[in-house]
Amino acid sequence: MNRWFQPIQMAHLVAAHFKEVIRQPAVIFWGIIFPILISLGLGLAFTQQTEVERHVAVVLDDEVAGAHDAKGRIDGFLETHAIPVQSSEGGAACYRLTISNDQMGSTRFVFIETGWREAMKLIKRGNISLIITEENRKVRYHFDPANPEAQITYLELSRILSGEAPLGAAFGRNVDPLTVKGSRYIDFLVPGLISMGIMMSCMWGISYGMIEKRSKKMLRRMVATPMRKSHFLIALMVVRIAMNFIEAGLLFLFAWFAFDIAIQGSLIALFVIFIAGNIAFGGIAILVSSHTANTEIGNGLINAVVLPMSVLSGIFFSYHNFPDWSLPVIEKLPLTLLTDGIRSIFIEGAGFAETGVPAMLLFVIGIVFFSAGLRAFKWH
Repeated sequence: MNRWFQPIQMAHLVAAHFKEVIRQPAVIFWGIIFPILISLGLGLAFTQQTEVERHVAVVLDDEVAGAHDAKGRIDGFLETHAIPVQSSEGGAACYRLTISNDQMGSTRFVFIETGWREAMKLIKRGNISLIITEENRKVRYHFDPANPEAQITYLELSRILSGEAPLGAAFGRNVDPLTVKGSRYIDFLVPGLISMGIMMSCMWGISYGMIEKRSKKMLRRMVATPMRKSHFLIALMVVRIAMNFIEAGLLFLFAWFAFDIAIQGSLIALFVIFIAGNIAFGGIAILVSSHTANTEIGNGLINAVVLPMSVLSGIFFSYHNFPDWSLPVIEKLPLTLLTDGIRSIFIEGAGFAETGVPAMLLFVIGIVFFSAGLRAFKWH
């Protein structure tokens, strides 16, 4: 038992950990089904929408200065171009205007005639994004300038109501829609889901599982066995890497069939950075769970690692929206390194030249944290 590596012992540990993992139905749902459902929902929402619907409130009451003049330009436009429809907003008059565009897709405007107070309720609830009134025969637009949906609605609607663009021509004549693979939101999303799945699987699968075993005195029984501590921890990581390969592979296959995404870069580079990411988060997970037997403390430690990176590392949206001073820090986070590396291989055609440094950093992070966790590890 003085040999540094015991292959038979390691094989038995890996088999035992693997059987323990696959016995839990939650692993199948959270590791495989849940990421697929997220990719399906967000993919359909952002890539399969053939008609965009924008709700606008038309205020005609006397609570807005000059609103009595609104029975002119706006009403004339609605009566001429829009179709009256039944409203779900308390019986208010409602009109629908559909603008078809071969390049940009159809846009449906739903105009709801209502009072100012009711319009404010609708905008606070998120039912509408913009309110229009008319003062001295000039259309006035009321919306939150920080709301992207409201900005787009204003740009499209103002061009039409002002007569600058004929119906059906808004934002279409000088626009060439991007149809290149890698430019869609689903192409951006799937690599992020793969990297987040690695982090979640390692942090909850290794950390929480080990803390729970320690709290139930199960690890104490293993002290009497002729088993190396390093073999026990490495076996945990090996099983987790195998599970992450299965989960990531199934997610990619689903996205390939459902959304026709593709890997444009080097498969070998993808394999290397995938392993590097698993080692990095496996090492972090072992250090986090190396000492405590309290599951409440363990929850806090895991969330302290997982939540900031889930928000900051650009899984669902680009992290470049954060202030410039924070970007150098965000770019060095393990999840950011992994996500940017996988995403560059998927959608930019990257290879070792672009992903070699991030992969090396992830390997170093994993080795350092694993070594620290191994030294701090307690069986009970």
